[in-house]
Amino acid sequence: MTHLVTDQQATTAQWHDLVKEAEAQSHVHLDEELESYLVFLLMRYTEKPEMAAKVMALEYLQGVHAAGSQRHQQLRDVGDQCLLYSGLFPRRAERRRVRISYYVDIGRSAYHTVAEVSHRTMAGMFQQLSARFVEMMDTLQAMRSLQRREAEVLDPIRAYELWNDTGSKRARAVLTTSRQVLPVRTHPKFTTRH
Repeated sequence: MTHLVTDQQATTAQWHDLVKEAEAQSHVHLDEELESYLVFLLMRYTEKPEMAAKVMALEYLQGVHAAGSQRHQQLRDVGDQCLLYSGLFPRRAERRRVRISYYVDIGRSAYHTVAEVSHRTMAGMFQQLSARFVEMMDTLQAMRSLQRREAEVLDPIRAYELWNDTGSKRARAVLTTSRQVLPVRTHPKFTTRH
């Protein structure tokens, strides 16, 4: 039993180190609560390939119409999966012919709804997950680049769409480092904070 606890602690520490490194690379600072949530989210979904077959809009609607603790659980899972899709698997959106912001919008809404139906002690965390969704997505995208040592996760077209739709700082950085282009917003949905 002690060996199992030690392995779990080592795994948790490795995920935490990777999250911290990705935060530094993407110039994001998450508080301890959000970092921990992200670490345990990654640990929870590492061995769940079945999540790839889910349709998030349908899952979201089912969660909204569920009752009590089942509603809370289903919507939290939708928010978590949308965060993972947008952060670790953004190319999945392209294969499904949707923008990455589709997952961002559904994930934010799911976490926001969970915040509204949660006890006061948990509501604040889920409100933060909704409000800082894009920063957490940016961290996961940086993590993927670090982990796989691959070229940027976003191509310039997806980076432009994501930056324009959500204000993602990482997507904007991809654009500005790619061919020294300065992106221009097509609509003022989000403002860039300097």
